[in-house]
Amino acid sequence: MGGSRGARPSGGVRGSAPEDTAAKTQEALSYTSYLALDEVLGAQRPRSEEHDELLFIVIHQVYELWFKQMLHEATYLQECLEAGTTAHAIRTVRRILSILKVAVAQIDVLETMTPSQFTSFRTRLDASSGFQSAQFRELEAVLGRRDERVFAHYPEGGEQRKGIADAMARPSLFDSFLAYLKASGYPVECDRDVTRPVEPSPALQAILLDMYRDDGGPSVVAECLVDLDEGMQEWRYRHVKMVERTIGDKTGTGGSSGATYLRTTLFQPMFPDLWAVRSRL
Repeated sequence: MGGSRGARPSGGVRGSAPEDTAAKTQEALSYTSYLALDEVLGAQRPRSEEHDELLFIVIHQVYELWFKQMLHEATYLQECLEAGTTAHAIRTVRRILSILKVAVAQIDVLETMTPSQFTSFRTRLDASSGFQSAQFRELEAVLGRRDERVFAHYPEGGEQRKGIADAMARPSLFDSFLAYLKASGYPVECDRDVTRPVEPSPALQAILLDMYRDDGGPSVVAECLVDLDEGMQEWRYRHVKMVERTIGDKTGTGGSSGATYLRTTLFQPMFPDLWAVRSRL
């Protein structure tokens, strides 16, 4: 027994070899388990018997999944810009743009629901509102929005509020773009207070003018950011029109002013210098 105590008999059934465990794990993994479909498909819990409430829930849950992916991509985009990897940055912006197009297109599906169909279950929403989407608020912060009024929807000490606050305290996507420009040889100042919103800068616009005239990689990245800015503005416009055609100027379910507030968010660029410089090109 001395030397063979730890040996595993050939063909034995007690225990399992690492390769056996791996094989069983591989066999156990399925489409349903990999995608956690039991949890995903069980996450729709309508509060009424109205036919259209399921559509409302599904669309908004899908929006949250896309917001999660856009946050994931935006983090990577900032890493690409700060590392000076132009090609990866361009590809990542284009992916975010493709997701945005899908998000905007989903509004077409939501608009198949008439105002009376939405009204049939609207009261069951209580105080819940799209204004409470912490992921969208965090995405806005990543893109440069700095507005502490958004915290009104999130209790102090909560994880959602912390996520938004952390995003407001970090360099925004435009700050990462400025770092990219500086690394590309342009005399950009990168010492601004990142907790403040981006303000138009004639000095920066003069540098951007040179960048566009050079017509290199940085100008392509800049145009991609303009596309992203335009995509976000398109999303806001379609969103406000959807709200207007569904509830008009009624107060939102979360107590917001609904479409009245949403109109104030229209045509506010995230990257004002990239728009202002166009009049000088």
